[in-house]
Amino acid sequence: MKSKVALIIGICVLFFGCAEEPSQVKKEQRLRVNGQWVTEPGGQPMFNPQTSALVNWRGGLLTLSDRSADASHRLKLRAIDPNTSVLSGPDLLMRPSEQVQNSCFAEYVSNNPDLEALVVDPDDDKVFYIVTEDASYAAPMTAACQQQYANSGATLYPSLLIRLALQSDDTVMMTHIRPIQFSTTKQIGNFPNDGIEALAFDQNRTLYLGLEKDSNNQARIFSLQMDSDFWQSSDFALVKESVAKLPKFDKGQHPINGMDFYQSKNTQGFLLMAARNDESLWIVDLSGEKDAQIIAFDFYAEIKGNSPGCEDYELMKNASIEGVAVIDNTLWLINDPWKAVYTTNIQCRQNEQNYRSFSPLLFSLPIQAEWFE
Repeated sequence: MKSKVALIIGICVLFFGCAEEPSQVKKEQRLRVNGQWVTEPGGQPMFNPQTSALVNWRGGLLTLSDRSADASHRLKLRAIDPNTSVLSGPDLLMRPSEQVQNSCFAEYVSNNPDLEALVVDPDDDKVFYIVTEDASYAAPMTAACQQQYANSGATLYPSLLIRLALQSDDTVMMTHIRPIQFSTTKQIGNFPNDGIEALAFDQNRTLYLGLEKDSNNQARIFSLQMDSDFWQSSDFALVKESVAKLPKFDKGQHPINGMDFYQSKNTQGFLLMAARNDESLWIVDLSGEKDAQIIAFDFYAEIKGNSPGCEDYELMKNASIEGVAVIDNTLWLINDPWKAVYTTNIQCRQNEQNYRSFSPLLFSLPIQAEWFE
């Protein structure tokens, strides 16, 4: 969330501790999490990617960027080696199929769309799904298209779920698009830059969608069943609300900005969800039986080239996590450098340029059994 309101509240939380604690949530101690700078193959830090997702793919990690990123990162999936935090390639450039080029959404998805989440198909790792968020800047659709997709239950220009298919030339083709629809009774509201920012599949091909905020300023989780007939239609895909219990807040901005599914022993499963404004992780029981837990983090950035007072790692004031991925029993996180406040992290001269370049870090920690008790 990068609106002026979010900035003011975010700075309030960051510097003055005015975040409102939710009721009926088990509060945990703060956990230290160390991060390594994500670097290009030549060793230079990744420049201003505005990383908006992270996913486990073939034992490594994939990320993508939103529309505010440097042009070199837009409309592509980039692979990261989790062992080294190096962009290991290949870079998977997106391109629209003929079907997509003839759709109502062709101009928007071809012209730097705002991409905010990424998942891999559970049954075919050559297939990916992404979602769009802000289209308030986009050229209007034709009158016929506007009429066809007028009732999203949220924004005037609907959020789009896009299917990508890996090609032999290491591109990913946009093969299908379906706009997302919310029931008008759900009070989602028209918030173009506070929409869906997280996607995750469970073990039964249920796709969960994390919404930053609704009309009551609360995060929400919705779902849809992606069966074999799902992409036979280009009509709205109507989502339903999950029974999972999220924390409720009386004040402030507390969005969810990334998530992944985790199957704990003898459970239906959990969503591990990043709340970027609060520098925390929400542990959310998909059965709806348990209240969410909040795990607070202290994020540390690595320091390359020690100097007195600046050895190994430094505590960050703001990380802003937007990508969450599970590989076996390890949780991986990547941040989306928040341009308005990222330079407040500057302490040690070794990392100054990284912060000024809005370079992200890759964090990891073991998943802990007590999170699910």
